[in-house]
Amino acid sequence: MSTSGRRIWVGVDAGKGHHWAVAVDADGEMLFSTKVINDEAQILTLIETARERADEVRWAVDISGRASTLLLALLVAHGQQVVYVPGRTVNRMSGAYKGEGKTDAKDARVIADQARMRRDFAPLDTPPELVSTLRLLTNYRADLIADRVRLINRLRDLLVGICPALERAFDYSAAKGPVVMLTEYQTPAVLRRIGVKRLTTWLERRKVRGAADVAAKAVEAAQSQQIALPGEKRAAKLVCDLALQLLALDERIKDNDREIRETFRTDDRAEIIESMPGMGPILGAEFIAIVGDLSGYRDAGRLASHAGLAPVARDSGRRTGNYHRPKRYNRRLRHIFYMAAQTAMMRPGPSRDYYLKKRAEGLLHTQALLSLSRRRIDVLWAMLRDKRLFTSAPPVTQAA
Repeated sequence: MSTSGRRIWVGVDAGKGHHWAVAVDADGEMLFSTKVINDEAQILTLIETARERADEVRWAVDISGRASTLLLALLVAHGQQVVYVPGRTVNRMSGAYKGEGKTDAKDARVIADQARMRRDFAPLDTPPELVSTLRLLTNYRADLIADRVRLINRLRDLLVGICPALERAFDYSAAKGPVVMLTEYQTPAVLRRIGVKRLTTWLERRKVRGAADVAAKAVEAAQSQQIALPGEKRAAKLVCDLALQLLALDERIKDNDREIRETFRTDDRAEIIESMPGMGPILGAEFIAIVGDLSGYRDAGRLASHAGLAPVARDSGRRTGNYHRPKRYNRRLRHIFYMAAQTAMMRPGPSRDYYLKKRAEGLLHTQALLSLSRRRIDVLWAMLRDKRLFTSAPPVTQAA
């Protein structure tokens, strides 16, 4: 049945291998429900099918990540309007529909109905090349950091089975020298045999900073244990392998950080963002990767709400002025502002003064940092709006 001249809504339950699309009209009647392979030809066929049913087609998806990149690119290229329906909304509204089962077709129907009934969903567009590149690089960096944490935990666990004193002697996550040492010397017997002097010389040849201190601590830990633990030889080989992997991973992280800095500084806003205390190139790149060109935020309050730094009202009856911490926000964006505030608070300046003021008012350390983060969002927003660098002194207000 043709619905030419009318408006329809198409909800797409996106996936890596395939999508499921359901179209509904203004009365909520389903027009079609179909499975679409995540392929350009089939997605174009879906777009043409929807266009044939109505003059105006509104699209809605529940994923805005890599799985729906091809779908969104084709929709935007063909002038289609797309909105983002959060998966949390789809999950909660599914309970209002008939049946307890969960299928892709049902989720797509819920997405289409929500887009039809609500007008407050955020529109989607393909991000600029710079933003897409920064998203890839920052996400890849997060994966590398997670891999590094896993390697260090496995390394320390194996060292406890060889020599607990050697595991306690160093912070392997912060110092490169002990990791270099573990590529060759892992057991107490070997460390006692080589001694402090020869181990220092060996480390200095590999350009380890503080080689003498590393050698002294390692040999001292080895001398505190004379017994060889079961499985020590095999564990030592695994520790050597993990240490080599950790050193190679550190080089990959260093190269990735360099690429992030170079890419971030090609943005016109990079100098403004970096001028703010605590906002280095890595945090600045993650900020741009999340917020894009800031067109989706009407004011600083919306940005603070997305970061979970704006309290949410919970009033009922006579209970008014009751605010609580939001549950739905971007955890990564909140982490960016929190880390930037923590770095800025350590140095003399307006950020430290504001932090000390909040501590004097009785706030805990975390509460004071969150309050400072909220204040800094207003400052950063004004800087980007006015295209001005950060200055310690407040700008002079001019008469209209």
